[in-house]
Amino acid sequence: MALTLTVGAMGVLATGPALAASEIKVIVNKEPVTTFAIRQRAAFLKLRRVKGDLTKAATEELIDEALKKQETRRRNITIPDQAVEQSFQKFAADNKLTGAQLSQIFGQVGFSEKAFKEYIRVQMGWGQAVQSSVRGGDGRVTEQDAVQRMLAQGGTKPSTTEYTLQQVIFVIPEAKRGAMKADRMREAAAMRSRFRSCQENYEFAKGLRDVTVRELGRVPLLALPERWKDGIVKAGNSGTTPPQETERGVEYIVVCGSRTISDDKTAAMVFQSQDLEKIGKSEPDAKLLKELRDKATIIKR
Repeated sequence: MALTLTVGAMGVLATGPALAASEIKVIVNKEPVTTFAIRQRAAFLKLRRVKGDLTKAATEELIDEALKKQETRRRNITIPDQAVEQSFQKFAADNKLTGAQLSQIFGQVGFSEKAFKEYIRVQMGWGQAVQSSVRGGDGRVTEQDAVQRMLAQGGTKPSTTEYTLQQVIFVIPEAKRGAMKADRMREAAAMRSRFRSCQENYEFAKGLRDVTVRELGRVPLLALPERWKDGIVKAGNSGTTPPQETERGVEYIVVCGSRTISDDKTAAMVFQSQDLEKIGKSEPDAKLLKELRDKATIIKR
């Protein structure tokens, strides 16, 4: 999600107006958009460095989102809470914040964590809806689809890399984050420097306080979490990612091994990724949104 927060905007927008009475300002196909939602979105636009009439821009964005949610529901697309949470945490990390710090910033300017997570859910669902509209059906590439596409391409089967991963967590209680972060970063760096094998990590962890080692199993390249992907790829067949501050404390990922995989499931994942890349280079989302707007009943009060 390519958004940039203007942290310096904290305090520019007061939270007071958000407490005022809320009225229905727009109705989009019988779905209301309230003045409260518009005020919250205007605060979010401020953080995103949007210029001009923020109330008008917020209203138009919320109209678009109402249409996107309706189309997503129509196509029976649901986004798991876990996927939304992962995206939220990645966004915080990309802005060098923890999830708690990001929530605090939102609260100070009149937005909220709940509203942002709903924004994330809408964007993720809309992406699937656009893909569905381009491909037809539910937009997913099945293994059967992959077989047909491989046959059409002369039988060549796509391959990808699968990593066997381990997660090392240096736990920090939230109340002690400020006091412990630097020390935990140093401890994580020291343990990384001693890395020889994944099995030895358990022995190293025994001598450290509040350190957890977890097996993540085998994960294909295309399924790697975005916040860790670059580090995992750079680690190669054996190595570690740089440590990052997370909600749990300080973490890094260990690559225990990697291998090339090539089967029907892998082919489906590769083709799915290729389809999404093609969609990203065109503008079918703008076309679909315009179609929805043209057909919608939008009443502004």
